[in-house]
Amino acid sequence: MGNICRSPTAEGVFRQLLEQHGLADSVITDSAGTHAYHVGEPPDRRAQATAQNRGFDLSDIRARSVADDDFDHYDYIIAMDADNHANLLQRCPAEHQDKVDLFLSYAPELPITEVPDPYYGGAKGFENVFDMVEAASLGLIADIKKRQG
Repeated sequence: MGNICRSPTAEGVFRQLLEQHGLADSVITDSAGTHAYHVGEPPDRRAQATAQNRGFDLSDIRARSVADDDFDHYDYIIAMDADNHANLLQRCPAEHQDKVDLFLSYAPELPITEVPDPYYGGAKGFENVFDMVEAASLGLIADIKKRQG
């Protein structure tokens, strides 16, 4: 939504996992919010602390809003929850609607379909989000590898 908690966590985790899987040179990743609440700001300090404790670095990420050309530029447009998914579909040109998906659709082993917003929760919320993001990132990498053949 504001691109300071879930999405930058996903971006940081995903890009590091891309490196570990040898895909960093062939995949471009970025995160963005559906609202412009925090444009230019770094990720939430709690998201950064959780990531750092797990060996991931989010410090170079800055919040931005989804841009119209993102729908042309990226092969995957991924939302954290149903509200953001609906916002993205509303903005997305008809020819790119198949690119828009929920992040946890790449982690079907999890019992939920949405990554909850940890902003108003405690540290445990950020830990839970990190676990979900890591699982979905690995599933997304598997999907990318399958598409690449």
